Amino acid sequence: MGEAIKNRYEFVVLFDVENGNPNGDPDSGNMPRIDPESGLGLVTDVCLKRKIRNYVETVKEDAKGYKIYIKEDVPLNRSDREACESLGITETEDKKVTEALKKLKKSDKDVDIKLRDYMCDNFYDIRTFGAVMTTFVKASLNCGQVRGPVQLGFARSIDPIVSQEVTITRVAITTEKDAENKSTEMGRKNIVPYGLYRVEGYISANLARKVTGFSEEDLDLLWEAIINMFENDHSAARGKMAVRELIVFKHSKELGDCPAYKLFDAVEVRKKEEIEYPRKYQDYTVQIHEEMIPDSVEMKRMI
Repeated sequence: MGEAIKNRYEFVVLFDVENGNPNGDPDSGNMPRIDPESGLGLVTDVCLKRKIRNYVETVKEDAKGYKIYIKEDVPLNRSDREACESLGITETEDKKVTEALKKLKKSDKDVDIKLRDYMCDNFYDIRTFGAVMTTFVKASLNCGQVRGPVQLGFARSIDPIVSQEVTITRVAITTEKDAENKSTEMGRKNIVPYGLYRVEGYISANLARKVTGFSEEDLDLLWEAIINMFENDHSAARGKMAVRELIVFKHSKELGDCPAYKLFDAVEVRKKEEIEYPRKYQDYTVQIHEEMIPDSVEMKRMI
């Protein structure tokens, strides 16, 4: 990996959805997430991180230094065991690996740091977002916890959204018995006719230097992944989603030049006055108040 980044960053991402469900809530029948007080749509940080991980996994295909730790149907202990093997521990059972680690720690006090560094060096998402690499299961492996330099908030729609429940029919039937009794089946899907969402993010150069080693190369890949995070994730529920803006603020030093909220406040997104029900990105205006941005902070619109 290259040298860790030296500058703090903040960024704003605008993305939209048309006739789709950007992030279903399993506690509400997979309906689009909505703030019950304001009616604004929500998309969780975890959902967006998943898109970024998927993109990196697609373009890097587990290249050295760019593996993905949080993967579907892949046990975390499988990756944890790789870190233990780097220390010469070759046992195959988690219990025996844990016992071997305890013995090794008695003679080497830097074992925890070595495990952490191995995971950061080899897994892009740990180096970026951090991870909790331990579980509360007896005899489970423990590679510690890492606080990542890149953090995202929840995405929130600019205007209230309306969740529509659409009834659909299915002509396919499951069993021979069904064939005798019915020809079609009914179902439902939830969509948002249109919604423009805004999410804000933070990148700590201090954590990158002290903990994970998040580098300039990693940063370039992050911007690429954010811009393209929906391009390889199309589905029936998310057929038309796109990142419309990526606005990046680069500070002149590691700890930054001003509070993050001042930079976020400089980005104003609102629908045009003549539009009552926005149905496309062009129904909005995005204005950046550059007079609110300190001269020492560089602003760049990457889309």
